[in-house]
Amino acid sequence: MSKQSRQFQVPDELANLYDFANTLDVRHFTHHGVQHPQGDELTNARELAAWMQQRGLMRADARISPAMLATALELRSLIRDYLQRDPTERSKNKDSVRALNKTLKLFPLLATARDDGGMVLRAAREDALAGLSSVVSELYDGSRNGTLDRLKMCASDECRRVFFDRSKPATRRWCMSSLCGNRIKTRSYRERQRSAE
Repeated sequence: MSKQSRQFQVPDELANLYDFANTLDVRHFTHHGVQHPQGDELTNARELAAWMQQRGLMRADARISPAMLATALELRSLIRDYLQRDPTERSKNKDSVRALNKTLKLFPLLATARDDGGMVLRAAREDALAGLSSVVSELYDGSRNGTLDRLKMCASDECRRVFFDRSKPATRRWCMSSLCGNRIKTRSYRERQRSAE
């Protein structure tokens, strides 16, 4: 779990998924006169390895190849594409679902019995990307128990950050109402005022 996932109270069982989706920062708004810098935490294999090691998803001696990096970035892109849709619409976009399923096949999971009598899904892969199977496992578990419906992408085109909707009715549209929501509402108000004039 990262500092950000703790700050925004993302449940532990979705923390790696949340963090992975947000390694790409496409925010491009100005706040208090300062332009938000866009960024990507995973621009090369070394950065992906560091990100995974910080979360205990990879052994220190494992190496990520350029092809593995491309696979990880494809997984991230398809997860972001899936999460940007309204939860009720996610399964209806057949092209999106088909593309996500094709990449998920690269991260197979095995059910394993634990000593305490429970079961856990673990990676079937044994290479350096095996740890990303935990992201896939969180995606699966979240869809099964309904918490994935609360993981959404901010509706602001200037933001597109993934957030966890903690509102009781689970109807939030923006990662932060005071920032993205307020900016959109203010812009809409000004447009209505201009139209009325």
